[in-house]
Amino acid sequence: MIGAISGDVIGSVHEAAGTKTKEFPLFTPHSTFTDDTVLTVAVADALLHDRSHIEVFHEYVHAYPDAGYGGRFIQWAMTRSHEPYNSWGNGSAMRVSPVAYAFEPVEEVVKEAEKSAAVTHDHEQGIRGAQATAAAVFLARTGGDKERIRHHIESQFGYDLSRRLDDIRTTYGFDVSCQGSVPESIIAFLESADFEDSLRNAISLGGDADTMACIAGAIAEPFYGGVPDRIAGPVLDRLDARLRETVAEFRECFDMP
Repeated sequence: MIGAISGDVIGSVHEAAGTKTKEFPLFTPHSTFTDDTVLTVAVADALLHDRSHIEVFHEYVHAYPDAGYGGRFIQWAMTRSHEPYNSWGNGSAMRVSPVAYAFEPVEEVVKEAEKSAAVTHDHEQGIRGAQATAAAVFLARTGGDKERIRHHIESQFGYDLSRRLDDIRTTYGFDVSCQGSVPESIIAFLESADFEDSLRNAISLGGDADTMACIAGAIAEPFYGGVPDRIAGPVLDRLDARLRETVAEFRECFDMP
């Protein structure tokens, strides 16, 4: 889960900035957590305490109202709606990674990913993005190599992961849809050499940088055996006590490294 949060924090200053290089400082004075972190922790909280995703999302948005949520989501949460709004946005994918630690086998992970998505993102693409991300994280944490992960995501979810980042980067722009950002985020992981490189790859595409790095980092964390201390430390320092405590509780409960 720290992998996802790291991607969010490091990518936060690049969102909508059109960054097209891998050469940038990991942290700046403005690096901060956003809605990606808040909702990832909210999913973890819901799983830890067997609470409904709707109840927990409402609670966290009211506690962190200025984290940068999408317009339809913030309206849904602030009015405490219980009805989904057919979203295909990548918010369902950026928050889903805790599911991959709390369930097994992959079929159960995919079912739970749909549940976490569908309370808001009940569009087919919104559900698919969450399921593909959760499946990739689960396969990475259970010993799947990159070719297995690639094949599973392509065959089960229909994403084209054969493209190269250098080819994508030239024409890629800001895209908040699952179908237009989740495959690219997974490719950023697949082409990475290590955890840090996965975040740099995702951010360098010049799109929805914090969310794409959140997704790539979520997969890279278990695949590469954790988040390096030099990244995890500054990231956790940027969280408040409530978020840090839930992250620590979740990691202990599910024996995460």
